[in-house]
Amino acid sequence: MVAYSCHVAGPLSALPSRVARALAFVAVIVGGFAGGLIGWALVDVQCTGECNTSRALGAGIGAVVSAIGTAVVSILVLRAMGEWHEIQDRKQ
Repeated sequence: MVAYSCHVAGPLSALPSRVARALAFVAVIVGGFAGGLIGWALVDVQCTGECNTSRALGAGIGAVVSAIGTAVVSILVLRAMGEWHEIQDRKQ
């Protein structure tokens, strides 16, 4: 009696594809850049005179907050894709 079938297609993995992970990484970078621009612009509109430190701080905070938000959304999307693929595999 054999309890294990030797016909396994490949190792099962919960990881998303490399392309999906790369696109998520690019989305986080672009989101952080956009947040930095928005943070810089908000401080630039409100500040008069010499405000280089304030602008840099606004850009830095905007970039970090935006990148974190984009990363959270990217992780949720990658997990949803993994669950969707798992459901599709069960149907087959």
